[in-house]
Amino acid sequence: MFLPTGLLLSILLLVSASAPPPQHILSNPPSFSTEYRIPTVHQSAVLARRILGLSSIATLSTVFPATSSVEDDFSTLSHPASDLGGVPIGLMDYYASCSPQTCNPTILAISIATTFRNTRAGSNVTLSLRWHPPITAPPSDDIYTYSPANMPRFSLVGYIEPVPTSEVLSYDVEACFLNRHPDAEAWLPGNKIHQSWWGRLVVREVYWIGGFGDRAYIGWIPEGEWSGVSEDEIAKARLVGEDGYEKYTGLVEQEVLEL
Repeated sequence: MFLPTGLLLSILLLVSASAPPPQHILSNPPSFSTEYRIPTVHQSAVLARRILGLSSIATLSTVFPATSSVEDDFSTLSHPASDLGGVPIGLMDYYASCSPQTCNPTILAISIATTFRNTRAGSNVTLSLRWHPPITAPPSDDIYTYSPANMPRFSLVGYIEPVPTSEVLSYDVEACFLNRHPDAEAWLPGNKIHQSWWGRLVVREVYWIGGFGDRAYIGWIPEGEWSGVSEDEIAKARLVGEDGYEKYTGLVEQEVLEL
């Protein structure tokens, strides 16, 4: 059935007049009220730093070297049939903030592990995290409130450098790391199973997805914004579903400040 052109045009004009205005993606239009404004780059950096402090497990991604060195040719291990040179790989690993540079997470590196074999061969490193609301998060009638697609996630891009022995001792890095990961005692430096060492991810780039683009910032966070966040800002920030987080985890504000 075909509608007359005049009637069809009238219907389209009516629908257009009643439709909501288009969403502003990745920016704040001047008419937005302060209550519904998209977080700024700095506010997003604060939220990312809070996630870094509250979490302690992430995905570390590296790239396989173009050729394998003799040092990394472990004949007792199986080898893939294809050439992996330049192929990325992401693996779960532990981290903690155990130095004065809390913006650069501390990592207990096991030399034989693929991630750290790749870094020795020159690969940069990406540490990726996402926010998991606590099970005590208040319920919501909106199915998108706790949608994984609406949760903040980000990647820290940089390289791993050894933590100086003097810093390991002065900041008691071992005790700090074990406080977050007690089971890591089995592979501390000096263990009888694997060679390991203390490393630090030196962050050079931060890519942030705060959630859906009509309500969250999506894009790069400059290194200066990332490292310039204060511990006070981190302690006061709250993430989606996080209100009352300390009450349910046993953390107190001072402990949050020290993470």
